[in-house]
Amino acid sequence: MSYEIKQDGKYKFIEEGNGEPLMLLHGLFGALSNFKDLIDHFSKTHKVVVPMLPLLELDLLHTSVGGLQKFVRNFIEHRNYNNINLLGNSLGGHVALVHVLKNPDCIKSVILTGSSGLFENGMGDSYPKRGDKEYMRKKAELTFYDPKMVTEELLDEIFEITNNRLKAIKIIALAKSAIRNNLGEELNQIKQPTCLIWGANDNITPPFVGKEFNKLIPNSELHFIDKCGHAPMMEVPHEFNRILGDFLAKI
Repeated sequence: MSYEIKQDGKYKFIEEGNGEPLMLLHGLFGALSNFKDLIDHFSKTHKVVVPMLPLLELDLLHTSVGGLQKFVRNFIEHRNYNNINLLGNSLGGHVALVHVLKNPDCIKSVILTGSSGLFENGMGDSYPKRGDKEYMRKKAELTFYDPKMVTEELLDEIFEITNNRLKAIKIIALAKSAIRNNLGEELNQIKQPTCLIWGANDNITPPFVGKEFNKLIPNSELHFIDKCGHAPMMEVPHEFNRILGDFLAKI
């Protein structure tokens, strides 16, 4: 099913279901379709909230992990959410971590999947090769264990962004900001229960990154999913939802 995108002031978001908020922060090429199974499943027990992060709308100066975190903080305050289970994939995980370090009070738990913040393989120096769709397909396929996950729709979305010079510059700015903003020294300050769900075949934030997060975040548990890349909630949604459901029930 498709979800209605709501608007409240300058914020666009999906909000489905009732109960404790489960807020999802998407990554750099985070199509909403990524979260379809997750929204379907958890809107039965939680208020599932997916804010549209302004990855390409911020001015260049604020196109950074910090700029996105401020947006998330303002969104949470504007909507008056509390007791949030905060989930982030890839860059969204990084934004979630910065948020919980700066504003721990209204966050109940943290869920990270393929999160940046410690180490990530970038798209390589030659990225983005504008105008070369096959090249972009190969790059996009690195995100997944199963290359068939790169649909024409997803590829068109990536292609449209990378073919626009200003958008491409902003994507690079965000990627560089993520690499510069290393959280290794601060992760021990996170007190919330934290669930790490990692693809065993993640090429972007390889399994050792999940293990390092597990070592550095005191109250954390780590789950690997086999035959799965950088976006477990897209690629192996049933297994992802089972692990997340167990974690949320336990806390």
